[in-house]
Amino acid sequence: MPHQSEQKQAIRVRQARLSDLTAICELIAAFAAKQVMLERTTSDLCDHLRDFLVVEDVSKTICGCAAVRIYTETVAELRSLAVAERMHGRGLGRLLVEGCVAEAQAWGLRSLICLTYQVEFFTRLGFVRVDRSRFPVKVWSDCVRCPSFLDCREVAMWRQVPPRSVA
Repeated sequence: MPHQSEQKQAIRVRQARLSDLTAICELIAAFAAKQVMLERTTSDLCDHLRDFLVVEDVSKTICGCAAVRIYTETVAELRSLAVAERMHGRGLGRLLVEGCVAEAQAWGLRSLICLTYQVEFFTRLGFVRVDRSRFPVKVWSDCVRCPSFLDCREVAMWRQVPPRSVA
């Protein structure tokens, strides 16, 4: 059995590739079926595949995904965070969120927002609760088309993105 540090080295976060599309669809569909994530069509995922990061294990199996959707020059949303249930509790969600923060930082964004049912998880990662009215661009571009728009139970959260260090 590999030592824990060897297991962590075997896991990596990287940009999604077209060959990851089926795995991303399956991850999101599994959580959408439990009504804890919005369903995404294959067409929609193709349109936004460049927004996605994936985490893969030593066997190159996709174990999780997350996306950064840019809304303005300063704000993006961390969305579609999903980790295969068999891999829960291993820090993969944290790795994906850190990857998304690094992605936002590389773009020069100032904040990441998210709508989630996993408030404790995101709180541990530096996100704070806010009123969704602070995200009008998100609400009127995406939420208004959601079937749960008038009865949304997701919690709005945000986190500042540290500025890029100038080296």
